[in-house]
Amino acid sequence: MKRHKRKEREKLIKTSVYLEEEVMESLREMAEQLKADTGKRWSRGGVIRLALSEFFTRRGRII
Repeated sequence: MKRHKRKEREKLIKTSVYLEEEVMESLREMAEQLKADTGKRWSRGGVIRLALSEFFTRRGRII
């Protein structure tokens, strides 16, 4: 019997932010682009988390 490893997921905390309409549209467009590039579905929240990760990495803080 083969056992499948469970993917470990990071704990996400629901929060609210206020963004301009143009940012929301850009997030949607970027999610579509990432889906085309990777073949995986991306949410706007996923795009935000990716952008924040890159932002912190550039500033020398690995999260």
